[in-house]
Amino acid sequence: MNAADPSRITGRQWLIVVTVQSVTLLFGVTLTSVTVILPQMKGALSATQDQISWVLTLNLVATAVATPLTGWLAGKMGQRNLLLASVLGFTGASVLCGFADSLETLIAIRVLQGAFGAPIFPLGQAILLGSFNREQQPFVVMMWGVGGVFGPILGPTFGGIVGEWLDWRWTFFLILPLGLAACIPILLAIGHKERGTARHFDAAGFVMIAVAIGATQLFFDRGQRNDWFDSLEIVVSAALAVAGFYLFLVHSWLARAPLFAPAAFTDRNFVLGLFFALAMGMLQFTPMILFPPLLQELRGYPEAVVGYLIATRGVGNLLSFLVVAQFTRRAPRLCLATGMAIQACAGVWMGSLDVNLRSEDVFWSNLLHGFGFGLSYTPLAILTFSTLPPAYLTQGNAVFSLLRMLGSSIFISLTLLLFVHTAAEARVALTSVVSVFDFGLGAPWLAPFADAGGSADVGRLDRALFRQSSMIGYLNTFHLLTLAPIVAAPFAFMFTARRAGAIAASKQS
Repeated sequence: MNAADPSRITGRQWLIVVTVQSVTLLFGVTLTSVTVILPQMKGALSATQDQISWVLTLNLVATAVATPLTGWLAGKMGQRNLLLASVLGFTGASVLCGFADSLETLIAIRVLQGAFGAPIFPLGQAILLGSFNREQQPFVVMMWGVGGVFGPILGPTFGGIVGEWLDWRWTFFLILPLGLAACIPILLAIGHKERGTARHFDAAGFVMIAVAIGATQLFFDRGQRNDWFDSLEIVVSAALAVAGFYLFLVHSWLARAPLFAPAAFTDRNFVLGLFFALAMGMLQFTPMILFPPLLQELRGYPEAVVGYLIATRGVGNLLSFLVVAQFTRRAPRLCLATGMAIQACAGVWMGSLDVNLRSEDVFWSNLLHGFGFGLSYTPLAILTFSTLPPAYLTQGNAVFSLLRMLGSSIFISLTLLLFVHTAAEARVALTSVVSVFDFGLGAPWLAPFADAGGSADVGRLDRALFRQSSMIGYLNTFHLLTLAPIVAAPFAFMFTARRAGAIAASKQS
């Protein structure tokens, strides 16, 4: 019987897995349910496409900014108190989101929600990795993923059904019972490990990294609207971002007790894992941001149907767990590279769609993308932390989560920027060659307007131009989504797999 046999996992360890699964599920349901109701919130709050995206992106920014505090807070409060405070604060902020009566209020509360939720993911992963030996970790991370993946499955479905049958506000209100239920196993399973081990808090370092992250996000979010470097605001944001990151690096090298211990960054696997965390963040939420407005605005799908279709990404995650544990034990680097390659293939599929796309196209392309993501994450987590000393686990997971969230927020901004810019260019190009007086182009979508001339026909033509130009914008964003895993995949073979090889050998003994 080997060390990773489930029968050798104690009852308390199983309770720890269930606890971390439940809080991760809460975080995942809340985050992904919002993606489906964004179009409804956009209309209710009189927001534009790029304005309503701030409801998600600034939440991710707040999460990224607050994540570096996880290690210090765990040392100050202990793992149980920190996780309990995070879940209660996150749940309370979620309920307050339902009462927001303006876009500005909603964004402010979402920032608060992101700050409270920041420790949930890195602390949960650190608790798991610290509660099981190296041989058990692939199996346990996979089991955690089985529970955590139901967030992307249930979130869009939950948001779609509640948004269609009740109202988008109830999507936030109904988080309350889930949050309270998640608190119960925290009190039963998690101890006060790490309490009293906090080092001196590096306030200067935290301010530097917070300013750098916030300025970077503002640069990407508002650059297009303010005409980039022709705007003083964008110039200041760029300067603050560069200065903030530079000063943080210098400060971390020279300070006696920096926010992140420099010794952790001498570990090759950990540094490579941070690069992949950035790439995985780019891939995690982008399809869930792009497909809901595409399906609702261009195809007229109701929220519930959109929720079901987007949930197939979570189904793909779930299916990956049938093979990922064995694949990771035998060839973790190949497993990671294969998962990235599958996500690239899904991106190519999405980039080949047209304005008459079918539900089956959305279903299978999202399922394939989710399968690739699930196949990538477990080996990435094992490889990243396999050689990192236990003393750096909580801090390392905080940095890992920070870059994953930063990758998500920046990439969402970039894809929306690409969408707005290329859709507008396509609209201008199409409008310049199409009029109600000349239909000699022979395009199939112009056929219904062959006898145009009335105002109703002009309106229909304008709608057709909007759909075609918007679809061009979406296809360009899918091409960008394809590029990220293609660039990252070859670097998977730069990880050292000595530890993973030892695990595989113990499995066979």
